[in-house]
Amino acid sequence: MKIAFIYRSCPSLSSDYFFTSLYNFFFKALKRNKEIEVTYFPSDKTFDIAKLQGKFDAILIPDNQNITGDIAIPDEILGLDKTSIPVICKPGDLHDVLRFDPMHFHEKYKIDAYFEMAPSAYFYKYYPKKFKFKTVFLGLEPELFQNLTPFENRIKNKILNSGNIGNTNPLSRMIVKLRQKGPSNYDFYKLRTLCNKLPYVDYTPTLQHEFIGNKYPLLLQQYRASIASSTITPTRKYLEIPPAGCLTFMEITEKNLGNYLGYKNNESAIFITEKNYKQKFKEFLNDPDNKIWGEIAQSGKNHAMTNLSNDKGVELLVDLIKELI
Repeated sequence: MKIAFIYRSCPSLSSDYFFTSLYNFFFKALKRNKEIEVTYFPSDKTFDIAKLQGKFDAILIPDNQNITGDIAIPDEILGLDKTSIPVICKPGDLHDVLRFDPMHFHEKYKIDAYFEMAPSAYFYKYYPKKFKFKTVFLGLEPELFQNLTPFENRIKNKILNSGNIGNTNPLSRMIVKLRQKGPSNYDFYKLRTLCNKLPYVDYTPTLQHEFIGNKYPLLLQQYRASIASSTITPTRKYLEIPPAGCLTFMEITEKNLGNYLGYKNNESAIFITEKNYKQKFKEFLNDPDNKIWGEIAQSGKNHAMTNLSNDKGVELLVDLIKELI
């Protein structure tokens, strides 16, 4: 199947951005799948479908709105009304629809289906039920997680916490929510934020370190244990931390719908909530050399590499394309 990937050069699609999950998926993993042939069409503000010379089975675009500073798609794609080629889109942050009309862009880009790593229930929390959606894992590039430091040679008296956290000031949180018309960082990362109050948790912010983008596994390999915590819905850290061979303390609750990822409590991760996270941390820190921790870490790595990699995600995307053509 021939796929046309139409995009606009922007930071989030580059190989040197602070996260490289999109670059690795679109520009590396897509090429590895033998069922599809991808042609890349970089664009400016306007793209004309007439440039798609020859037959294409599907059009892939990496966003569904062009109102933010990091614009990944043309402002206008000419000729969409004259083609029957299905358009498949990876939307931006799903809660962003609180700031724009998803139906407007759905019709503007003639989108036939959407995909993201989020569970379908979270997608339909924000998008109309009539939109076609498929969960597609993206973010885990297997080659980045090879030849990392063995579990037994890592820091064992600390637990790594990395990524965005929320502002604990109630007034600041309220102002942010009103300004951006959606959840604040504290809403998204409440438990991750709480973990930072503990003296045995090492916190590494998103940008204030050298281990950004493809270097993130080099940070993870320093620790036996790390925290994957997102209170509203799982983020890509749920796909990145276990493959690094870390014992992953993973926030899985009914609220964040994290069970869809397939990890099993006490087998491939340690599930934590706001009620039990301190207890679970202490169980590890009081006996860090217990072989069970390394076994759980290895099981989590095996599960992620087998079921949640970019290559598995592309397989799921290919299934979606087949449904549309």
